[in-house]
Amino acid sequence: MSPLEARLAALGAAGETIAYGTLARELGWRMGALTAALEALMEVDHAHGHALRAVVCAGRLNQGMPAEGFFIKALALDIDVSDRAAFVQGQRAALLAAAEQATSAP
Repeated sequence: MSPLEARLAALGAAGETIAYGTLARELGWRMGALTAALEALMEVDHAHGHALRAVVCAGRLNQGMPAEGFFIKALALDIDVSDRAAFVQGQRAALLAAAEQATSAP
């Protein structure tokens, strides 16, 4: 698991979000590299039918919601994000539930 994946998993399991800039600084990455990596993870997650781990990232001025690029990428993956708030809430809940299930599995 990459440092990015580990950090996103920890945030999803805790039901927390992180600003893109903060995550980029924590990883020592440029914003463009972070964005590309998040979009690649979205492709992987969607292909495997998993919740989108990138949903734990929040735009600085987006009131806890992901940045516009997240929704553009989701649309490119043919994901219905017409109700953005409900979509984000559902994805974040799915990440939390998956983490809880993983910790309770024998």
